[in-house]
Amino acid sequence: MEINYTLQASREWWSQRWLDLLDSYRFKKRLERARNYARQGNVLSIEFKGAKVLARVQGSEAEPYKISLSLDPFSDEQWGYVIETMSERAIFAAKLLAGEMPQNIEEVFTTNGLSLFPFTLSDVHSKCSCPDQANPCKHIAAVYYQLGDRFSEDPFVLFQLRGRTKEQIISDLRKLRGTRNVEARNLVPLKTETPDVQELITHNQYSVKIDSFWQYNEPLESSLVVIAPASSETVLDILGSIPLAKEEQTSGNVTAADVVMKYLDTVYKDVRPLAVLAAMNVGGG
Repeated sequence: MEINYTLQASREWWSQRWLDLLDSYRFKKRLERARNYARQGNVLSIEFKGAKVLARVQGSEAEPYKISLSLDPFSDEQWGYVIETMSERAIFAAKLLAGEMPQNIEEVFTTNGLSLFPFTLSDVHSKCSCPDQANPCKHIAAVYYQLGDRFSEDPFVLFQLRGRTKEQIISDLRKLRGTRNVEARNLVPLKTETPDVQELITHNQYSVKIDSFWQYNEPLESSLVVIAPASSETVLDILGSIPLAKEEQTSGNVTAADVVMKYLDTVYKDVRPLAVLAAMNVGGG
């Protein structure tokens, strides 16, 4: 599949991170010509063939030049470690499915001794059919700039250059999260730091089942629905403390309202990422 591009005025942080590497190139005049090529539509097409990028760029000759560009792909074993690390943190899957690259996504790779982004231009393997012996030539650099825009539109392209498509990543995440979510749906574990609150809740045997926590059985118009990761704020922060009847405080100065608010705060924080993943059909549901 071939896709035509126009240079974007602004980019996401991960796209800019990619372009910063090229902008460090010392031959600034060549980069300026490359930017002009990208802006003026000289990049005729960009085609993704597995982990490799194939492009056609119109230069001074009648026949467009052919460019190939790739990174060293990760092995199946390396990707296995990366996906395992991703699956342990729901926010990574939720943000990626919403088309956003998590700010600390690089941690997933560095934890496993890898780097998602190339360190130097020599880590980017590129060829051009033009007679220019320099690498990157202005045709390769023009494709490099256009890829920055492609990354803004679809952050999964970065992963594809490392050897995994969006479909493969999501499929692997579903498999790994499926087992964990079976346990999570049965019971949300309650964690509190106040012994008195924990004792009161344990005594009353509170529990929440994810499957029945919130339901809406009416059909939704898909074109009007936008799913995005929630902020750190919950409905409790908006509504404030629940106005329960005043009761005597325990020895730890804990009231009934304290117990309920602490409990609900834990529930909302546990349910929120699972709800986003469930809405996006991730987790084997």
